Amino acid sequence: MELTATVSMAMAMAAILAVFVLRSIFPPRGRRKVLNLPPGPRGWPVIGSLGVLAGALPPHRVLAALATRYGPLMHLRLGSYHVVVASSAETARLVLKTHDHALADRPLTTAGEISSYGYQGIVHTPYGAYWRMARKLCATELFSARRVGSFERVRAEEMRALVRGLFRCAGSAVAVREHVSGATLRNILCMAVGEKWSGCYGSAEGEALRRTLDEAFAVTGAVSNVGEWVPWLGWLDLQGCSRRMKRLIELHDRFYEKIVDEHEERRRRAGTGDGEFVASDLVDVLLQLTEEDSHRPESETKLTRVSVKAFIQDIIAGGTESSAVTTEWAMSELLRHPDAMAAATAELDCRWVTERDLPDLPYIDAVVKETLRLHPVGPLLVPHYAREHTVIAGYDVPAGARVLVNVWAIARDPASWPDAPDAFRPERRFDVRGAHFELLPFGAGRRICPAYDLAMKLVAAGEANMVQGFAWRLPDGVKQEDVSMEEHVGLSTKRKVPFVAVAEPRLPVHLYDASD
Repeated sequence: MELTATVSMAMAMAAILAVFVLRSIFPPRGRRKVLNLPPGPRGWPVIGSLGVLAGALPPHRVLAALATRYGPLMHLRLGSYHVVVASSAETARLVLKTHDHALADRPLTTAGEISSYGYQGIVHTPYGAYWRMARKLCATELFSARRVGSFERVRAEEMRALVRGLFRCAGSAVAVREHVSGATLRNILCMAVGEKWSGCYGSAEGEALRRTLDEAFAVTGAVSNVGEWVPWLGWLDLQGCSRRMKRLIELHDRFYEKIVDEHEERRRRAGTGDGEFVASDLVDVLLQLTEEDSHRPESETKLTRVSVKAFIQDIIAGGTESSAVTTEWAMSELLRHPDAMAAATAELDCRWVTERDLPDLPYIDAVVKETLRLHPVGPLLVPHYAREHTVIAGYDVPAGARVLVNVWAIARDPASWPDAPDAFRPERRFDVRGAHFELLPFGAGRRICPAYDLAMKLVAAGEANMVQGFAWRLPDGVKQEDVSMEEHVGLSTKRKVPFVAVAEPRLPVHLYDASD
């Protein structure tokens, strides 16, 4: 896989070089206004600094290293575009708060066009009337406290299923993410599309969905698609990104079509009876709103069947990936730091933890937050886009520039974290909801992740149950220093090597069969 990616990148660079030669022969005419851009590497003609990001080191680490040389607000030329990178808490505050309105847009991307059904989801949608509708829908319907609370029973059942699955593997080495991904996917499917569809996990169809979600995240990295940065090469699709996305969305679309058909049929059957239809999952809510919108005049904010599928795509992909990746990183850190594991275990009693217990578990909460600090799922967030020319800290950010916030670098910045910023220390206390710019795993401002409260509940409850129910250890012959912490980077940053550990039950046997 890595060899294929390297060859693809080499082909892309060769094609770019050919374009450079042609442009050298036929140079563009006219003068452009001189901009006072932030400091940064000059880069090469045509490709800019793309070559710097093409190596083995993850892009967020490369950009963090460059920021130590050029400063916390840095400019690069990536292909045809200006890119501004914020790498400190102060510059992040300027981007995500002070100039939030000017930088709240999203660039046009292959992922947004293909995977989000033409920008009709939540993540990649450009700033405008449709996005405002989607954000309001998330806040008031899909991820409101009332809606999230209504699915607490579903999440509790899946926590018990996760514990039972680990109990059946007691004493054996298990791939932690495999178990957590299964529980998380079932959770998200049940909340989003209904209990009937959550049962597909474990089937051939469910396993295919999980695998394709992993591949989708791998192919949609923030800076990985050369064709997006050098548009006149995009049609060549040298790395195969567009082809892979089209293949994946065709597979996903067949699954989503079945889901929408089944929900519409239930609504029709309910409409022929005497009772009133009651929404039981997020698709029901979306279809109900779509039906209400169908009676309104045509407008860009109307929900359609395609919109529903785009929302399903973003909810399933985002909800599953972020929770599973964070839980795996947390378990990796706990087993590398026995004192932290002991402190987390000491906080728990012999009654299974529920979400209502979480406010009384400050150390578990601290473990999750410290994990998000060291291992943010999206280390560069989703790229922002300058809707208009803006001046930040005295520097020009031209309209059309891509703006990246390196939350990985910010979370390890000695200026914000003077006490061993690279060390795992859950004793730190901080907030992750975008109010403090030293830690931004969910972003901040208008584009903050709308489901951060649900994500924190899923990860904290899962972590608590796994630590409470089992005494964890590394496999025989594996030392703490042997645990690889290398990253695999796509749209999310997961472990390059799956984390494997042994779970030994630490509670009375009958508790593992209990459903409550």
